[in-house]
Amino acid sequence: MSKTLKIDRARLQRELDELSLITEGTPPVVTRVLFSEADLRGRDFVKKLCREAGLTLRQDAVGNIFARWQGTDKKHAVGTGSHIDAIPNAGKFDGVVGVLGAIEAIRALKRSGFKPTRSVELTVFTAEEPTRFGLGCLGSRMLGGVLSADKAARLADREGKNLAYWRKRGGCKGDLKSVRLPKNVYDAFVELHIEQGPILEQKKLDIGIVEKIAAPSTLRLQLTGVGGHAGATLMPGRRDAGLAGAEIALAVERAATTTGSPDTVGTTGIFRIEPGAVNSVPCKAYLEIDLRDTNVKTRNAALKEIEAAARAICQRRKIGLVMERVNMDPPAICDARLVRTVAEVCGELKISCRRMISRAYHDSLFMAQVCPTTMIFIPCYKGYSHRPDEYSSPAQIEKGVRVLAETLARAANG
Repeated sequence: MSKTLKIDRARLQRELDELSLITEGTPPVVTRVLFSEADLRGRDFVKKLCREAGLTLRQDAVGNIFARWQGTDKKHAVGTGSHIDAIPNAGKFDGVVGVLGAIEAIRALKRSGFKPTRSVELTVFTAEEPTRFGLGCLGSRMLGGVLSADKAARLADREGKNLAYWRKRGGCKGDLKSVRLPKNVYDAFVELHIEQGPILEQKKLDIGIVEKIAAPSTLRLQLTGVGGHAGATLMPGRRDAGLAGAEIALAVERAATTTGSPDTVGTTGIFRIEPGAVNSVPCKAYLEIDLRDTNVKTRNAALKEIEAAARAICQRRKIGLVMERVNMDPPAICDARLVRTVAEVCGELKISCRRMISRAYHDSLFMAQVCPTTMIFIPCYKGYSHRPDEYSSPAQIEKGVRVLAETLARAANG
């Protein structure tokens, strides 16, 4: 297969560049929030490429897009894919390499004359990023049965617009209960992605083969204090929600750095105060905290420590507290057989690789609930991601697409 497989690097690069110009920001900034005008145009662009590649398209009730290359076996399929939504002020490679790269992998297999036994299906997942609803991997959570239709229906954005509103805008039809996939729909799922870390670049390696995906969790806190004039409200009597929030943010850092696990990371990524005036004591604060680890025990212990600290801080400062665990997901252990397959492909292609952990979580975390799963990482410049200067070279992307194509071919006819 490798001798006849030709990756059209130039075409893929043009498509990556073209999609990056579909943005709510000013290039090179890429911003595509779920079902925004830019996201909808980006989806249309991907659908056009899929149709041109001869793939059969469908969209489910939450907006996950499926593009299938039908094999001779009507019952089984091999999956791949990623996402094209992007957080504000992001770059053009996160997620997108796994979508456009998968399309090129399928085109390359077709050009080589390969005929799949199992169907090969690309999924463009809805809202991998948590920007719209504060919950990441909306589409894959529902596909994997991790998020129920009832809970999904209750999601709303900061303006109070719920999922039903955005589904209508996105042209999604059908019952949300229909989104969940049966366990036997895929024999394997392989996601191509930039590493979003510096290891491959530092080690001068071409490919990372993911054996485990870290366990994420999210806390949402609403703090209510008492506002007042910044000049007239004296310090001893203040009930400052902003200061309580600041203490909690520092408690997150303390908890994440004292678990004994090198993989524990904690981030207070959202911190808003009201009324937001320089001469007014904050009466309310809103925090969202991201806590992750590859070890679920140390993650959970740190989470409990943060929750206890938040309660103690608010009690001492006489601040009202409403605290919600948005998600507490387990880690995903990738399929050993698929990991070996990717390693064998790399060996035969003489492409350097190493087995590794994904400290960022991805849609594959939830596809692992459905079928055997792994991920293929390619290097990115200094590990940068979620910023406009994230970068993987055309040569690095080409190697990733080649490994993906060969892996899909073996999974489809193995």
